[in-house]
Amino acid sequence: MANTSSRTLRLLSLLQNHRYWQGGELAERLGVSVRTLRRDIDRLRELGYPVEAQRGVDGGYQLAAGAALPPLVIDDEEAVALAVGLQTAVQGAVEGIAESSVRVLAKVVQVMPARLRRRVEALRTMTVPAGWDGQAGTSVDPGVLTAVALACRDREQLRMTYTSADGRRTERHVEPHRLVRLGRRWYLVAYDLTRHDWRSFRVDRLAEPESAGTRFRPRDLPAADAAEFVRAAMDNLPRPYRVEALVEAPAVTVHRRIGHWCTVEEVDAGRCRIRMVTHSLHWPAMALGMAGAEFRVLAPPELLDEVHEWGARFQRA
Repeated sequence: MANTSSRTLRLLSLLQNHRYWQGGELAERLGVSVRTLRRDIDRLRELGYPVEAQRGVDGGYQLAAGAALPPLVIDDEEAVALAVGLQTAVQGAVEGIAESSVRVLAKVVQVMPARLRRRVEALRTMTVPAGWDGQAGTSVDPGVLTAVALACRDREQLRMTYTSADGRRTERHVEPHRLVRLGRRWYLVAYDLTRHDWRSFRVDRLAEPESAGTRFRPRDLPAADAAEFVRAAMDNLPRPYRVEALVEAPAVTVHRRIGHWCTVEEVDAGRCRIRMVTHSLHWPAMALGMAGAEFRVLAPPELLDEVHEWGARFQRA
């Protein structure tokens, strides 16, 4: 039976890696008779894999698209590529798939052999992402995110080190509930066993998460869902600045230079209006300088003071 199971997995791998196999060639690769191959094909069909057969002298088999996605068999190189790709998606490289990427990444890493995990970690640590989006310091370690996701899924208490906004580091013991991606940041919603209350933690400020080895019964969250809980906590933070400026340059030019970080609206052929929302005025001041054209700050008045201060500092340099 073990030999049959192993052969079935080998057959599935061959069908997934080659569009069409002639029956004789496929049987030869597996080291079985054509009759045994037919039985193995039937076994795959019973498991839900849509294998199509073509009769005749040159007849063969191919794996067709099905109504549902069946389990896939991947080799070592494909597993590493999948994990690295998911880590990139977790950082928000493609809008809208970060949360599902975390769930898949947790499943892949959990079953991945240690030798492959080392290769994935080496690729991650030795790769520098290109781009400059003004969000320095907010990237999340995929290893931390994966550990937290597994603790949420398995309902296991978590111990971790957390750094607050003022730089204080504390040890936390929590019951992790859900991960929430809001804007460009990840948050962990959890019940803090030390403070006996619900908290939301920025995952980029979280380090050394370890399972405490204790499972827990989920508590009732004091909100409709985890995302609503995080939004409510955000409402208590200082309101962000809403920046608006008029730039003396064509919209297409300004968009090419700083369009990744703001909204650019055409006013006329030679001017455009930019808008952005930020908690810090340092970045819009820098972005306006990168626009490479004359500009006029429309809002907020604090940004005008910021720009004047930058200008005075540059003149003294």
